[in-house]
Formats: sequence, C-alpha cells, structure tokens
Amino acid sequence: MMQPRHRFVLTVFVLMLALGVLAACSPSAPTQAPAPSAPAGQQPAGQQPAAPAKAGATTIRYALWDSNQQPAYQQCVDAFQKKNPNITVKIEQAGWGDYWSSIQTGMVSGTAPDVFTNHLAKYPEFAQKGQLVDIEPLVKRDNVPTNIYVGQLAELWSREGKRYGLPKDWDTVAIVYNADMLKKANIDPATIKDWTWNAQDGGTFGQAIAKLSIDSKGNDGTSPNFDPKNVTQYGFIHQGSGGFAGQTQWSMFAVSNGFKFIDAPWSKKYYYDDPKLAETMAWYYSLVKKGFAPPLADVKSLGGGTLFQSGKGAMTTDGSWTINDYLNNSKFQVGFGLLPKGPNGRKSMFNGLADSIWVGSKNQDAAWQWVKFAASPECADLVGATGVVFPAIKSGVDKSLAFRKSKNVDVSAFTEEGLDNNVTFLFPITDNGAQISNIMDPLMDSIMLGQAEPAAALKDANAKVNALFK
Repeated sequence: MMQPRHRFVLTVFVLMLALGVLAACSPSAPTQAPAPSAPAGQQPAGQQPAAPAKAGATTIRYALWDSNQQPAYQQCVDAFQKKNPNITVKIEQAGWGDYWSSIQTGMVSGTAPDVFTNHLAKYPEFAQKGQLVDIEPLVKRDNVPTNIYVGQLAELWSREGKRYGLPKDWDTVAIVYNADMLKKANIDPATIKDWTWNAQDGGTFGQAIAKLSIDSKGNDGTSPNFDPKNVTQYGFIHQGSGGFAGQTQWSMFAVSNGFKFIDAPWSKKYYYDDPKLAETMAWYYSLVKKGFAPPLADVKSLGGGTLFQSGKGAMTTDGSWTINDYLNNSKFQVGFGLLPKGPNGRKSMFNGLADSIWVGSKNQDAAWQWVKFAASPECADLVGATGVVFPAIKSGVDKSLAFRKSKNVDVSAFTEEGLDNNVTFLFPITDNGAQISNIMDPLMDSIMLGQAEPAAALKDANAKVNALFK
C-alpha cells in the first residue's frame, strides 16, 4: 500500500481500488507518523536471498521499502523467472526514510535500481526531473490492459499523456482497536460502525475515547476526577502530527468535516487555511491536552503502532498495509473497525503504489517485462494470497480477504471503505511535494505540541504553500 500503503489515500483509497500501500500506498516503525503510506516505516535495510543469476541472464535490481511485502514479491519474482529464464530479478529493501534518500542519491550518482516501488507523493518530482521512463508507449505496444485495476488507480500514474507506473496495490485507513479494553469498558465493537465524530465534542467517537482513557486511580475520562497527568491507559493512540497529508492521523477527520486539500490532482492551490481544518486540528490536539492521547514526543520516539501494541491505548487509526504488523506483534486480540462518520459522512484517504522504471537503467527492456508482471493478475493473486496488502486487481483483493477469513480475522472495514467512492478521497497529488512537506511538517508538529494556534498558523502556512506554484 503506505507510514505513514501503503497508506488513500487515499486517501489515500493515499493514496493506495495505496499501499503499503497507499496505498497503496504505500509499514512497525519507531516513528510511523512522518511516512505517508510507509508500511510500518523504518525497517532495517535488507535484501531477500536470491538464487544465483543464470549464465547470460540480465539482472535487474528491484527496490521496495516494506519488509513485510518482500516475501510476497519474492514469490512473484520466482514465478516471473520461470517464465523469463533470461532475466534475474534481485530484490533490495530499505526502510522508508533510507529508501527515498538512496533512490534520490542513486539517480544522481548513476546507481539507482532499475525498478522501484513509487509513491504518489514522490513521483511528480521524479517525473518533472525526467528521471522516470514514460511507459505509455510500451503499454500501447504490448496491449497491456489498464482497465483491470480497481477504480481510477491506473489514471493516478498518468499525466499529460505520459504514464509513470502500473498499479500494484492500494490502501486506506480504519480504526484498530484492543478488543480486551473495549470489552472491559462494556463497548460492543459492533457499535463502531455507528460512531459519529465532530470537531466540537468528538461525537460518540469522542465519548468512546474518553471512556477508554484511564488514570492511575481507575477514573476514566468521563469522570470529573480523571487525572490527565497520570494516565495508565489512553483511549486513543494518535499516529503523530501527520505532516502535510495526515494520511493515518487527521485527514479522515478533516475531510469528513468539510475540508479538502486541493480541487483535483495536479491543482496549483491548497486549502490549508480552511477553518474546517483548523478546528479539526484543535480537536485532535485536545486529545493530548486532556490526557486521552499520548504526547507527541512519545509517539515520535516509540511510534504510535508500538505504543498500541504494548497495551498503552485502546484504539488508533492506521493503514491497511499495517494489518500484519498489528496481528503479529500485539499480545491481545486486535480488531479493525470503520472510521466514524463526520458531518460530511465517513471519509478515508485512498492511496495507490506503482512500480516505476528509472530512466538511467541499462536494462529497460528487462525492467519493463518485470513491471508488467508485477502489475499482472498472476502476481496480484500471489501477493493477495499472503494477505499482506490489497492488490490493485480485484481477484487479488478477493484472495487477501479469503486468507484473512481463514485466520478468523475480519478486515472488511478497509475494503468496505476502499471500495466506496463516496467514502474515499485521494492522496493529494501535485508538484512541489518536498517543499510543501518542508512547510507543513514542522507546523503540524508545533500544533500537536501546543505551540501554535491552528487557525493563524495554518493560514500563514497556506500562503507559503501556494506561493510555491507562482
């Protein structure tokens, strides 16, 4: 999918039916928050063991950031090499932060991988600099169908007649909850689907957060005696400040409150100054101030996912690319639920990931053959059968759901949201992504630290963001 599958967003739907994706895009991290759709984020760098290259075979390097997906894609590599004995695919993996720095450095030094998993927040800059192969002529030459992908995933990777990737997966965001804590608080998980949210008092979702927050004397957050300075159980573990997109953090609340990032992909105007976003961020920070959620410093140092898995809180919001991480690393029963409905309904970022070919590759023909296969129904079904992400092709999604069902795990919250066009909204796709991040990331940190008043700070930041397009 992709931090923040990843990963729609989503958006989401980033974003990647982005991503561990979203979802895409699109991965468990010491700091999940900064990475949009980064499937569990900062994993140690590694490399999947591969069979020795066949004599005379062309070797291509394939990079991805999610170590959880690596074994699934190794299955695709094995299947691909059986059909293409003259091509050897070597998988390389690094955690989210190291991954992008190595890709960028490699493009400058001439050592970038032939093919790499790309993200909607990153590819516009690569394309603008002419660092990606336009595969549209190859798609047309080989009659590769682009209507086999869920929703508009294929279109996300096209601009002005050029195409920079074929979809591989999608992601979206849902509630992750500690079933034991909900049971102890007499909260039936079946009621999650009916929860509401608003920026004034948090709605029934906010009430549940308060009830699930416990201080050292056993008082919950609904009690006037609740002590926010001595909390033993948080009702909600946030995923950090969320930076410019807030994929797993605040985007779902803001958009359900009436906010929109931009009018459409490639727009040149952002709306960070919308009062709907300001009041959303004020509510989001209030959870920390009231003691219902951990301080930003704790999330930054340990990661929201790690805090949740260690039993520090009852609920969090996270991307579909993190399903395996929560199930494998939590010592209690984990459940997945729909996001609450805001004033504008239920909303979830939709994001999608794709593989791109570096323009400097000396093996572009072989790289194209691998990209085609990695985005094919055969590979989607292999990946889907592992349950690690939701592939970009419906048959792969069905296999992923079937795998989870065989393990008695219900992940339908993600697919119910992701397959509903009325729920999903896209990860913002525009130029100047890095510069926007440089402006918005520290600002959102300052809001979550209580150092900045949201309305004034967001208005000032929005002016700086939009100035980038002039």
